[in-house]
Amino acid sequence: MQIINLSENNSVLNHYLKEIRSVEIQKDSMRFRRNMERIGEIMAYEISKTMHFVPENIQTPLGFASTNVIDEQIVISTILRAGLPFHTGFLNYFDRAENAFVSAYRKYKDALKFDIFIEYIASPDITGKTLIITDPMLATGGSMELAYGALLTKGKPKNIHIATVIASQPAIDYIASHFPEADTTVWAAAIDPELNEHSYIVPGIGDAGDLAFGEKL
Repeated sequence: MQIINLSENNSVLNHYLKEIRSVEIQKDSMRFRRNMERIGEIMAYEISKTMHFVPENIQTPLGFASTNVIDEQIVISTILRAGLPFHTGFLNYFDRAENAFVSAYRKYKDALKFDIFIEYIASPDITGKTLIITDPMLATGGSMELAYGALLTKGKPKNIHIATVIASQPAIDYIASHFPEADTTVWAAAIDPELNEHSYIVPGIGDAGDLAFGEKL
């Protein structure tokens, strides 16, 4: 299994990471959503470099040109609701991809303990396709594992890309031990060291869903 931390190399991605982390800038929900989308676009571009391409001859007004194009069937999946802006960034680049949506949420037993539940899934057949699962915050890895299990009811993908904006190191370790090693690549814009007592990533960004769409009851 490959673990790719994009912030290890300097790029404009780090500027968008700064803005989604900043307690002042992230208060602008429209800017927060757009920055999540931009990070999704950058990550989609990076993932595209690993895909299989074939040459295609294109007729121009003056002749023919050979262009290498992606030769894979792509399904982009996201975990609702926080994943929507990040997912949009991927769809902006893989604009012919099919899409899947999974609802996963924490149901708290008390202030610190919770279970994770899957409530809804809408997905095409993923058999033999390239599956990209997007979730902006990979905290424990539990939601990602359950979402993947739900998606497997729709077929077995050829390979899996797990895409996240910020992951915790415990979640990275969890994914490494619970996903198919040979077929999975984890892409993170940043990997943070730990979780707090509420299983939020530290230093993280806070609640990505609330920052994008407003606080929930």
